Amino acid sequence: MILYTARRLLGVVGVLLAIAAVTFTVFYVLPSDPAAAACGKSCSTERLEAIRAHMGLDQPLWRQFADFVTGVFTGRTMGSGQYALHCDFPCLGYSYENSEAVWDLLMDRLPVSASLALGAAVLWLLLGLGAGVAAALRKDTLTDKALMVGAVAAASMPVYFTSMMLIYGLIRVAGLLPYPQYVPFADDPAHWASNLLLPWLALAVLYAAMYARQSRGSMIETMAEPYIRTARAKGLPRRTVVVKHALRAGMTPILTIFGMDLGGLLAGAVITESIFGLPGIGRLFYGALSTGDQPVILGVTLLAATFIVVANLAVDLLYAVVDPRVRF
Repeated sequence: MILYTARRLLGVVGVLLAIAAVTFTVFYVLPSDPAAAACGKSCSTERLEAIRAHMGLDQPLWRQFADFVTGVFTGRTMGSGQYALHCDFPCLGYSYENSEAVWDLLMDRLPVSASLALGAAVLWLLLGLGAGVAAALRKDTLTDKALMVGAVAAASMPVYFTSMMLIYGLIRVAGLLPYPQYVPFADDPAHWASNLLLPWLALAVLYAAMYARQSRGSMIETMAEPYIRTARAKGLPRRTVVVKHALRAGMTPILTIFGMDLGGLLAGAVITESIFGLPGIGRLFYGALSTGDQPVILGVTLLAATFIVVANLAVDLLYAVVDPRVRF
């Protein structure tokens, strides 16, 4: 297991370097010039060249990429002379829009996106797995058909439509919840949860529908396995057969998609954060795309890739815990 984990970690580093190289190259071939944007309209040639040198844009592409990768692990100094600016580890550069360190921007927004993703993940797992297992245990009954029709209907609704309906129904009409406004968990856990409940529900409805369909099919297949019939023949309680034997084996495909979904959401849910006005990484990314803020875009891309590949590694390691057959 240790050797396997070490090999996978090396693979994670390789994947991140490849993603960084591709993203960096895409930015390099874009027609936009960030130095010109930073310099303004009435900018002299000398001033433009000085800004390009300060940003490192006068260097060859391979040198720019090497400086970027080195800065991520050790920090780096940008510019020279009186305009030199040191960027501490881990250095992802500075925003072209407000000159703030990209790493600081990401860390300021990460608690919001993490709160949104983790809370929604708990809800969609409980709702999705519950509905999927219930439908599988009552296969071809009215309950099964009703749950699957509801899952298909929920999966067909875009998250922005669900969000608007929740805002209209629970805030404007019923007045049951406040309009979401992020409150740090350490300041007030109750207000933290109440302000995030609507965004959690908006995401959970969509994902729970997909998880319900996936878990139903997986449970139906697992319940037909010979070892399940053997467990029943031994006289084991139904709860033990379902939870300990069937559900654990049926969780393998669920873990796979869960790692991808959670890893992606940790790097920001652009639509949900924009609708509910949450200052997360998704809104930061959308704003950077609108203004062409390349360091921020690259930083968010690398952060998202890191979450996804690390989540996949964690899922692969959890396979052996959930399904003992994987160990062999």
